[in-house]
Amino acid sequence: MSEKNVQTIPVGSLGIIAMENIRPLSEKVDAYLASWRNEREKTSDENALHFKGYQRDSFIVEAKTPRFGSGEGKGVILESVRGMDLYILVDVLNYSLTYKLCGMVNHMSPDDHYQDLKRLIGAVQGKANRINVIMPFLYEGRQHRRTARESLDCAAMLQELFALGIDNFITFDAHDPRVQNAIPDKGFESVPCTYQFIKRLVRSVPDVRLDGDHLVVISPDEGGMGRAVTFANYLNVDVGMFYKRRDYTQIVNGTNPIVAHEYLGKDLEGKDVLIIDDMISSGGSMIEVAKEMKARKANRVFVAATFGLFTNGLEKFDQAYEEGYITKLLTTNLTYQKPELFERPYYSSVDLSKYIALIIDTLNHNSSLGDLLSPTDRINRFLAKHRLELGE
Repeated sequence: MSEKNVQTIPVGSLGIIAMENIRPLSEKVDAYLASWRNEREKTSDENALHFKGYQRDSFIVEAKTPRFGSGEGKGVILESVRGMDLYILVDVLNYSLTYKLCGMVNHMSPDDHYQDLKRLIGAVQGKANRINVIMPFLYEGRQHRRTARESLDCAAMLQELFALGIDNFITFDAHDPRVQNAIPDKGFESVPCTYQFIKRLVRSVPDVRLDGDHLVVISPDEGGMGRAVTFANYLNVDVGMFYKRRDYTQIVNGTNPIVAHEYLGKDLEGKDVLIIDDMISSGGSMIEVAKEMKARKANRVFVAATFGLFTNGLEKFDQAYEEGYITKLLTTNLTYQKPELFERPYYSSVDLSKYIALIIDTLNHNSSLGDLLSPTDRINRFLAKHRLELGE
């Protein structure tokens, strides 16, 4: 909890609109904020104007997005938001929610969730002091650049939301943060999760040694190399990369099939390997890379990705674990997690609720996010503590 926030006046009364697709995570965020602010209120001047309404049991503003039988919908906010500093949380990947369309059951798609987000922004009707959108998985983030005569969906989405009146947009580990060039003078943040992944890896594998003699960080493709380099630099370890050799003469399931994974990097024999990426879709590429790691005599293989989509189920990972190709799989709770994930012995969830609460608390007080976005000191302290626990 950042105590520097207490010295700055909040932008407005805090309000959180937790869309149904991200309700469990939002409630954990809300609990952190309520706890922190209750503690602060005890040490503050209770008659100070800027602390009116600062202490509440919950900051969640109830809202809903019902649909008609035709599939059309609307956004409804069930209480006043006048003057509030609003934070709308949305998970565009939550396919577990359904709605009726002419009597048929439809699962919610990213497009459906995005439309509902716009409906709620419209329902605010300009009455809030400020509207902030927290969208952990960037909608259409993989359609961020034009390589042929095609749409630029992610850029169009950002421009549309700011045209509707939002003030800040926060996402996590964007596939390519340069998409913010579409809104160069607007508030856009792509938040890294490096510290949380390091902490969770150590908690789930207590004997892991995070140094150059025992660990190598691997990027599964050239596009994620920057992410892997950043991770490796924090840990002061070597980095390696695979690049995907594709067959550009054909298209399978909307993409060119991968012919082979080629490795660039140092010898892996006897070392633990951490494969880091922004997302796991079907998981096929990750598992192929893990197999390549073991073929090069790596010790244990840890797989970490901010977003676990698992579009083809978990069977591939079950088999990879049983055959010894992977030791631990880490993804965050920023998007919908299948209940059966938590039954897997190899799975470990990275909880980002406290991190989101810190971001909201800091922005509400109009304070700098610099310390949260650059966790160097926190990582160094944690690594020093871990090395002491290992007797180093």
